[in-house]
Amino acid sequence: MTVRAKLRRAFLPAAVSALTAVVVGAGYLAWHSRPAAAPEGVAVAVPVPSNDPDPFGTARPTASGPPTRLRVAAAGIDTALETLRLGPDGELVPPRADDRAGWYAAGTAPGDIGPAVLAGHVDSVDGPAVFYRLREIRVGDRIEVTRGGRKLVFTVTATAWYPKDAFPAERVYGPTPDRQLRLITCGGVFDRSLRSYRDNLVVYAATG
Repeated sequence: MTVRAKLRRAFLPAAVSALTAVVVGAGYLAWHSRPAAAPEGVAVAVPVPSNDPDPFGTARPTASGPPTRLRVAAAGIDTALETLRLGPDGELVPPRADDRAGWYAAGTAPGDIGPAVLAGHVDSVDGPAVFYRLREIRVGDRIEVTRGGRKLVFTVTATAWYPKDAFPAERVYGPTPDRQLRLITCGGVFDRSLRSYRDNLVVYAATG
């Protein structure tokens, strides 16, 4: 399987005096895999800000080091996290295993100010993959990310399906004044001619 995910850089707030960025273009995580059931409808939800007591990032980071584990009890997800980077062609290299999610390491780290991006396969020729049940997540569900030996807790604020040919990169990856999380996978109708799903599922979450 391959990933077709062109990324371009744009500044995002990581702290008051430091900036980091990642904006992912349309077609993000267009992974080649066998089709899963299409969603009943495409619903666009606008994320809401969290109750982060330090919305402008003046406090120190809540944890340090790379994230190592993701747990979402509501969807039966409990996975180690790989470090995801760009390949020589500028495309995101996917997790090596279907049963493991990954973190885009050139972007925001979970627990820092801005939207941290975690991605995983929805399925493969062998069956369901790590994010197969991501569609079951609902607003209010709890997401836990382990980083630096600490457990960071996020609450789901919205979920949305987006066509890959109209992916709202700025909405999904644009700057946020608080600590947020994005879980992303493929879904919807499987285009056999392109060997790719037509949509992306995005789960929005924030601390608090």
